[in-house]
Amino acid sequence: MRVVVIGGGPAGLAAARAAAGAGAYTVLVDSEPTLGGQFHRGDPQRVDPKVRHLANSTVWAIEGMRLHVRTGPADSPSRTGETLNADAVVLATGAHDRVVPFPGWDLPGVYTAGAAQALAKGQKIAIGQRVVVSGTGPFLLPVAESLKAVGADVLRICDANTGLGWLGRPRAASPAKLVELLGYALRLGAVWRPRTAVVAAQGEDRVNAVTVAKLNPDWTIRSQERVAVDAVCVGHGFTPRLELAVAAGCALADGFVQVDHTGATSVPGWYAAGEVTGIGGADLAAAEGEVAGAAAARGSCPAKALAKVRSGRRFAAALADAHPIRSGWHTWLTDDTLVCRCEEVTYKDLRAAVDLDASGTRTFKLTSRIGLGLCQGRTCARAAVDIATALSGDRRTFFTPADLQRRPIATPLRLAELASLPEEDL
Repeated sequence: MRVVVIGGGPAGLAAARAAAGAGAYTVLVDSEPTLGGQFHRGDPQRVDPKVRHLANSTVWAIEGMRLHVRTGPADSPSRTGETLNADAVVLATGAHDRVVPFPGWDLPGVYTAGAAQALAKGQKIAIGQRVVVSGTGPFLLPVAESLKAVGADVLRICDANTGLGWLGRPRAASPAKLVELLGYALRLGAVWRPRTAVVAAQGEDRVNAVTVAKLNPDWTIRSQERVAVDAVCVGHGFTPRLELAVAAGCALADGFVQVDHTGATSVPGWYAAGEVTGIGGADLAAAEGEVAGAAAARGSCPAKALAKVRSGRRFAAALADAHPIRSGWHTWLTDDTLVCRCEEVTYKDLRAAVDLDASGTRTFKLTSRIGLGLCQGRTCARAAVDIATALSGDRRTFFTPADLQRRPIATPLRLAELASLPEEDL
């Protein structure tokens, strides 16, 4: 039995350990040089010696159960390639930061929450001395704490929601999670500001001030003030990395890979675990990985891990309810606000595309050039879909974010690498 696990974060590590423990020949493919993902950044993890670990490696294309892999630093002209033949695949590709656009978000000195934490945890570097953290969700709290630990003065933590959505589902939050949140509240409560947000950033060559607004429940602006900063950190949740799942044909639900209780997707032999199936934190990801890895290797799923998955998913659902993205953020935008940074597509450009009645993925992309840049829609697609939907009032007319990720090549590949492939791999 040959199991390939894609992704080396908490879910991927647990899946690889479980698959190897069930007796499968296991390969773990991860794009980072060390294992652990964002959660364990700065604290490299180890995997079972029986697992073959391909570091600095990406799966750039799939054909059924054949996975084409390139190994080596992304900017290296001498990466090597191989094709892995699998009996089962576990997708643990994780998620990346979601940020809603606002005027000035493209200025130097504006960081995503994940990038700010990676610098703080991995390099012990603060993104600035006077920092405002803004967005929504509990991830803002550990990010702010990481920044304080490396010397930053965190002026405010602006959460666009109140977080009171938990009150309607008290049983969804485990005692451990409640203790963790209480600890953050005690340490950071003095600078936490609910129902507020950074709605604009100002500066010439880099950010030097932000506009902080008090918000209505729908995120429209009630009042605002200017705050001097030298850096701002923003995060509005996470967007799953779906390129390989979409290429494999896995069914999606609410923008995430749809799985059953064992982690099996709609495609036979393909499993998924972790943030790609729903945002729920490292503990849930690890439990899902353990279950999916065992199932992929045709072993028995551990009862304890299955119970953790059930309780963890209740927590994840409550988390989503407590920190929704409200449509009022569209009112923060000006005509020249960039939505797609790669192609410099503005809010005005998107509005023009909607006015032209551009419908369908191809037409909308060609009309507005949204998603045609280097990031291939990974940063802008979700915001663009939300804006187009709000402007048109008809979601059916436009594509979903996943539609921008339907492509035969999942990750950047040099033309020379493509030309050097054996004919049977073309």
